[in-house]
Amino acid sequence: MSRIRVTKEFDFEMAHALWNYDGACKNIHGHSYRLYVTLSGVPVADSNNPKFGMVLDFKDLKLMIKGPVVDFLDHSLVVYREAEGESLSAVRKMYEKVHVVDFQPTCENLVLFIVKKIDSLLSPGLDLHSVKLYETATSFAEWYAVDNK
Repeated sequence: MSRIRVTKEFDFEMAHALWNYDGACKNIHGHSYRLYVTLSGVPVADSNNPKFGMVLDFKDLKLMIKGPVVDFLDHSLVVYREAEGESLSAVRKMYEKVHVVDFQPTCENLVLFIVKKIDSLLSPGLDLHSVKLYETATSFAEWYAVDNK
């Protein structure tokens, strides 16, 4: 049985600030992110199954990722918990979607956050192959399962 990879692309807008950073990104700023999630599995072999020939219905892949990852991050401000203080309290009063996380919200760490989230959602027989997150049109971070075994 051959394993096949299926990929879904997502877009979201997110703001962040890098705590203790020595450049302009220490200030709140936003990006138009593009996320690629690739899963691998064996296509359904049962011709009586409505998912015959599919590893996973793309609609199901979209539903799996959209709520817990894309909708969670979309139009939010993400900051590292070390930045929490009076000024962040004021920001929280002004905006609904402020996420204080246990990591510096770099593109690299956002990828690891997304990987962890997706791993918790996978059904048996599906494996996470890769995650690629573009922070700008020309800059991205990526994670591959093969590099992390």
